Amino acid sequence: MGTDNQTPVFQRNALAPGILAAIVLFLAPVLFTLDWDTFVRYAVSILALIVAWFAGQAKQWWWIPLFGAIAVVWNPVFPLSLDEALWNGIQPAAAVFFLVAGAFIKSPRS
Repeated sequence: MGTDNQTPVFQRNALAPGILAAIVLFLAPVLFTLDWDTFVRYAVSILALIVAWFAGQAKQWWWIPLFGAIAVVWNPVFPLSLDEALWNGIQPAAAVFFLVAGAFIKSPRS
């Protein structure tokens, strides 16, 4: 079961935070009704910065502006007051971005 030395082995560091953020975002409409919006904002913004960090480590710079924007939109310090219909539209989209990034951001195992 060994691998030859020619095949690089990759690790997907952004996968776990991407999955966690997607779970929070898919549950966000329910969590917002329970007044857990601050938790959602903290979780999503912190996990977006973590995914952006892993993208930078993997030298996949094109992900950084996307997750920087997600961190700004969901930031809990200066919260944006968006319409509920808009929130319900962008949260699943952001969840998909987290899942796609978690699958595609990979770096060689060191």
